[in-house]
Amino acid sequence: MVYITEDLIRLRAEHNDGELFSLEELSLHQLDIEKIEHIDRWCSKLVILYLQNNLIPRIENLGHLKRLQYLNLALNNIEVIENLEGCESLQKLDLMVNFVGHLSSVDSLRHNIHLRDLCLMGNPCSRFEGYRQYVVAALPQLQCLDGTEISRSERIQASHSLTEVRRRIQEEEKEYLKRRAEQKEAERSKGGEESGGLDGSWSTDITNISPNKPDSMSSDTAMERQEQEFWQKPCAFTPECRLEVHRHLQWKRKAKEKKIEKKEKCRALFGDNGQALNINEPKLNFHLTEDEENNTVVLDLAVYRHMDTSLIDADVQPTYVRVSVKGKIFQIVLPAEVKPDSSTAQRSQTTGHLLLTMPLVRTSTQLFLYISYTKIK
Repeated sequence: MVYITEDLIRLRAEHNDGELFSLEELSLHQLDIEKIEHIDRWCSKLVILYLQNNLIPRIENLGHLKRLQYLNLALNNIEVIENLEGCESLQKLDLMVNFVGHLSSVDSLRHNIHLRDLCLMGNPCSRFEGYRQYVVAALPQLQCLDGTEISRSERIQASHSLTEVRRRIQEEEKEYLKRRAEQKEAERSKGGEESGGLDGSWSTDITNISPNKPDSMSSDTAMERQEQEFWQKPCAFTPECRLEVHRHLQWKRKAKEKKIEKKEKCRALFGDNGQALNINEPKLNFHLTEDEENNTVVLDLAVYRHMDTSLIDADVQPTYVRVSVKGKIFQIVLPAEVKPDSSTAQRSQTTGHLLLTMPLVRTSTQLFLYISYTKIK
């Protein structure tokens, strides 16, 4: 669970030199936040607040933001419009793609007399018969609903038919709330942490959750099959389902990180005797030759022509060369000791190959005599 902390807000307030009291715009979107807290106490002068694409189930703790004009809560798990009466300056409210089924809860926005723009598109209530007429009649201060301007004639017509529309809305709302109660009960009966409480809160602590995927599974094919099964499984449009998808993506990300970490730990660059190993993870063609005339060893590594040089890192050691190509290791043992400090690296402008030129510590003649002496001995 991601909490709204003072450090997090200061980090997002870099444009305001990290000062909270005078902060007027704050963006906390796409952070997996599950509860709105502290903002109205620490940032009371906010004018714009972005909280979209999180896991927030309830609108709360915003009542002291008297200057707030724009609030974005799109793509969250909100089911009821509430607790915004204190936002006296609110002009635009975005609740797109939430789970608002209590359409009558828009009545709480009557106190926000400056509210001009409201977006409820993608919520269950937007599919109710008479939805638009009801909202237009319930909030006479509105000028735009779901991106469409409200005309004077539409407002008059909605006001005249409000009694009948309200009756239909109440019936549809009652039916919807009944279905939601059944969905919540079904989730509770499964006994999973993803079940939602009647208070609109859910637990998404994944530290003890394994979403039907055993840790011992190492087969990439099996994991791909389970991945397909997860996404092909029918899923209702509910907060619980959104949390299940969130946990699955979290698990997938953690599994990938563990796989990379395990791979890095298992990567052996040296043998048991401490000698460097020959490794070619990027599977590149290469040529290692000795230039007797210049007393050098030359490595021609066929790096991809269009690869950015910033993705290549070369390390020359006295007895071996290691080149990292997009994180993949190429390592080769040299036939003789070289001078790392005098070595050079160049990229070919035509082929893109990496050319490493490494001066030998001994001359070719000295090297030949040394090898012969070693063999005789």
